[in-house]
Amino acid sequence: MGLPEISIIFSSLAVSAIQRSQRGIVALILKDDTGTFDTKEYKSVSEVQSSDWTATNLQYIKDAFLGTPSKVIVERIDAAATDYNEAHTRLASKRWNYLAIPGISPADAATVATQVKTWRDVNKKTFKAVLPNIDADHEGIINFATEGKVKGVAEPFTASQYTARIAGILAGLPLTRSSTYYVLPEVEAIQESSDPDADIDAGKLILINDGEKIKIARGVNSLTTTTTDKGADWKKIKIIEGHDLWMEDVRRTFEEHYVGKVNNSYDNQVLFITAVNAYSRSLEGTVLDPAAENKVGVDVEAQRLAWESIGTDTSTWDDQKVKEMTFQSFVFLAGGLKFLDAVEDLQMKIHV
Repeated sequence: MGLPEISIIFSSLAVSAIQRSQRGIVALILKDDTGTFDTKEYKSVSEVQSSDWTATNLQYIKDAFLGTPSKVIVERIDAAATDYNEAHTRLASKRWNYLAIPGISPADAATVATQVKTWRDVNKKTFKAVLPNIDADHEGIINFATEGKVKGVAEPFTASQYTARIAGILAGLPLTRSSTYYVLPEVEAIQESSDPDADIDAGKLILINDGEKIKIARGVNSLTTTTTDKGADWKKIKIIEGHDLWMEDVRRTFEEHYVGKVNNSYDNQVLFITAVNAYSRSLEGTVLDPAAENKVGVDVEAQRLAWESIGTDTSTWDDQKVKEMTFQSFVFLAGGLKFLDAVEDLQMKIHV
């Protein structure tokens, strides 16, 4: 495995990054007894057979496609199902970006949120979910919290019923823009928030009426508790989408072209590091901030600790020696990335 091959792979991923980001995949879980199948995958709304679904569920699928995702995966479960575990099992091994379960109850939403957190935090998946009115405090959960009415439809929609539309929007947006002020032309009226700023600070994705258009107030997820590891920028859907794109590209390339196929020598680690850093540079200006360093390298501290954990004295090793002393099958890397946010706020001082 030489540098040119892995560099070509990363270069191709960088070139297609924005295109891929705006063609994400929506996963829907729908309760429906019309058919007996488990899963349907659609690349366009024209592929959907109305005879497979109730009128309500058919509309949810159409709502998701309004946001132009690349695909909509629909997991069907029986109308009498008491949980979503069967659908979760099927979705766990598939590739998708945003999950919605229109019509989900508050209790079930909490259970699904826990599952998504586990997928992200434990299994390192890049799954995200749009759930209604849930205080999840997590970057992988979008807490949609607005009710309203669609033009030409008699009954108003609940936040739960509209999650498919929101998931479709988020899956179809490129990383060059955020969902902030995204206009929903089909919405006629909404139950307006009494304090939009407070709702946004509370991690709610809400709709607002600017007097002319109804639009998303700010593209935030449900995260409200920040730490040294998860700063304020982790509250932004756009930022997390960038994190997920970078991590998925690097991890998949490593798994497909390095794991089990390359000796764990320092030279081979350097080849991989060089390729990753070239990939990151290719994303600068679109996904990553070109003013930042955006580099990874051998995690000297972690590698030193690994050797010391088996009783090796590393006190005489300088940092370069530690880097060269690869440890078993592990590749310890560390670094820093700065993801670009969208322009959303203006502060201007005018003196006259």
